[in-house]
Amino acid sequence: MSLAPSGVFSAALTPLDADLAPDHARFVKHARRLLEEGCDGIAMLGTTGEANSFSSSERMALLDAAVEAGIAPAALLPGTGVAALTETVALTRHALSRGVSTVVMLPPFYYKDVSEDGLFAAYAETVTRIADTRLRVVLYHIPQVSAVPIPFAVIHRLRAAFPGTFAGIKDSAGKLDHMVALVKEFPGLAVLAGADPLLLPLMQQGGAGCITATSNLVAADLAFVFRHFADPARAEEVAAAQARIVAKREQASRFAQMASLKALLAQKDGHEGWKRLRPPLLPLTPAEEAALLAR
Repeated sequence: MSLAPSGVFSAALTPLDADLAPDHARFVKHARRLLEEGCDGIAMLGTTGEANSFSSSERMALLDAAVEAGIAPAALLPGTGVAALTETVALTRHALSRGVSTVVMLPPFYYKDVSEDGLFAAYAETVTRIADTRLRVVLYHIPQVSAVPIPFAVIHRLRAAFPGTFAGIKDSAGKLDHMVALVKEFPGLAVLAGADPLLLPLMQQGGAGCITATSNLVAADLAFVFRHFADPARAEEVAAAQARIVAKREQASRFAQMASLKALLAQKDGHEGWKRLRPPLLPLTPAEEAALLAR
């Protein structure tokens, strides 16, 4: 069964200028490099991209810049799910207006312990208001951050009510057994790993790929694993690539992850501006950065 979206999608970091606004030119350069290194697409404006630190206008402007710079809309999976229903609708409509059909959508995350009926209603109302048959939604399950998990029952209801619209799920809970259960429970649903080391075991169980943070640094290795995981003749190369992925993920997780990823990317890219984050997130301390880079 063909799954879509499928492949390696980078949860792209967002570079900031001296005023802590998104740096459009550097983002475009980074996105192009990720695609050249083997990514199938760019999942921009997600958790790793600091999306919830940006206004709707800032998010729309960054997507505009990417499309106007020539990055194919089909290669972009922007995050459009926010706490307010009308804002989610506006961000998603804007993406569709730029030729982007697939979006990654968080559940409304401010109110906790909402019922399954309430969560279903939020997604259903959003899709009904947008009323565009081109729309494809990748649900975003990251309960350790959103505190709003997406239950199987809600996924069943959404897929029954809107056939073809809810095409995938990014599972960032970090539990392989949950991802595998999704694969088995929902034939045709593209299950995407949210943690880099889990791409390989998920693909071996019928997964569709990944949307991950460390891809900002090891996109080529992830792409190699995705393309060759089932080839016995490349098993040693796949294992070596997997080891590099795990090592880089562990390095980036020693301190605050986004700050660590940005420090490592600044080292790789040679541009100190990559270290900037918008508060409340902060860069690594000098001591942390020294320890990170010395590893």
